Amino acid sequence: MQKVYSKIDAIQGNVITVTASGVRYGDLATVNSSHGTSLAEVIRLNGTNVSMQVFTGGRGISTGDEVRFLGHSMKISFSDNLLGRIFDGSGRPRDNGPTLEENLIEIGGPSVNPARRVIPRNMIRTGIPMIDVFNTLVESQKLPIFSVSGEPYNDLLSRIAMQAEVDMIILAGIGLKYDDYLTFREQLEEGGAMARTIFFVHTASDPIVESLLVPDVSLAVAEKFALKGKRVLVLLTDMTNFADSMKEIAITMEQVPSNRGYPGDLYSQLAARYEKAVDFEGAGSITILGATTMPGDDVTHPVPDNTGYITEGQYYLRNGRIEPFGSLSRLKQLVNDKTRKDHRAIMDGMIRLYAAYKESLEKKSMGFRMGEWDNKLLKYGEAFERTMMDLSVNIPLEEALDKGWEILADCFDANETGLKSDLLREFWPKQEGQRQESA
Repeated sequence: MQKVYSKIDAIQGNVITVTASGVRYGDLATVNSSHGTSLAEVIRLNGTNVSMQVFTGGRGISTGDEVRFLGHSMKISFSDNLLGRIFDGSGRPRDNGPTLEENLIEIGGPSVNPARRVIPRNMIRTGIPMIDVFNTLVESQKLPIFSVSGEPYNDLLSRIAMQAEVDMIILAGIGLKYDDYLTFREQLEEGGAMARTIFFVHTASDPIVESLLVPDVSLAVAEKFALKGKRVLVLLTDMTNFADSMKEIAITMEQVPSNRGYPGDLYSQLAARYEKAVDFEGAGSITILGATTMPGDDVTHPVPDNTGYITEGQYYLRNGRIEPFGSLSRLKQLVNDKTRKDHRAIMDGMIRLYAAYKESLEKKSMGFRMGEWDNKLLKYGEAFERTMMDLSVNIPLEEALDKGWEILADCFDANETGLKSDLLREFWPKQEGQRQESA
């Protein structure tokens, strides 16, 4: 039975407080004011004092307005009709399509018992060499993309959405600029990926509480599709906006702040979302890739700092490239010995030589005399950045590995690479004269 209350005790910005009983955390309510009816979500319980975040804001609400508790938390429709659609954080259509109300499921449930999880074992190909070759994305993995404002992390996520070899994409936009939202939409439609994508978007002008719902709605839908056997890739952008929304609500609620004003449960809130990544035995999987901007490029900021403890590595996006140093996919060792026998050798060997190139580049900038080895490294570094690190490069893993051998052969002698002799005999590109002799 729905409970109705006709007195609001306090109004603080977008948060209202009523005296009520039998209400649960996360329950929904409707607020009837002179401006119409709005949804609200219970965000704090203190005895009989129930505080709710009003989706459309507190403007126009008076203490005599009616509050009706619905007796359940946020629900979202689940069916194949979601594919190709765009919704806001409350599940309402943003694409002028029909409202979906069939087969409603609750959001924000618990993550899967770790004892029942399958060990990650499958690679997700993206066509991006810096991911596929050097920091492989593994099915059921959770990874952040650490970046700063202005870097093309949304463009990177768009490319991954269009190219990743998965069954479906769920794109969760949190606090997006409207231009970014339109860009995502246009790129997915032009790239032909919209048919396998569900897009939940919260723009910067939308109610703050909806930004907290977007990850939960996205992951609840992803879990249902995974249980039906789908390999689902969830792309979250930007998780710093999610944390900032938590911070703003905590300040409104006059909670005691923690590090830099963020709420004390920041770690738990982030973990509750990232831990949804799972591979179900005999069914599908959920893989999570989330963009996290670092204010001032500070990795010790509470959001990236807490995220690093939860996830299984990270990608660093700097100067429009995924940095080879600092970027780490901790689960790559589970899959990159099953792709091609030279994968690990190329991965380790090329990064080692790129590190040597950075040292030679520093020597050159300081005016030191450059030797023959230094010149080889400089040639190699330029070719590596152009062919492997450039995010516009789109080639399969096998072609990327072949390109790696070509770069090494063009810049070094075989014995200078430090690679094993059996791999050199099998994969080292033959010179033109050698090809003619073998023919």
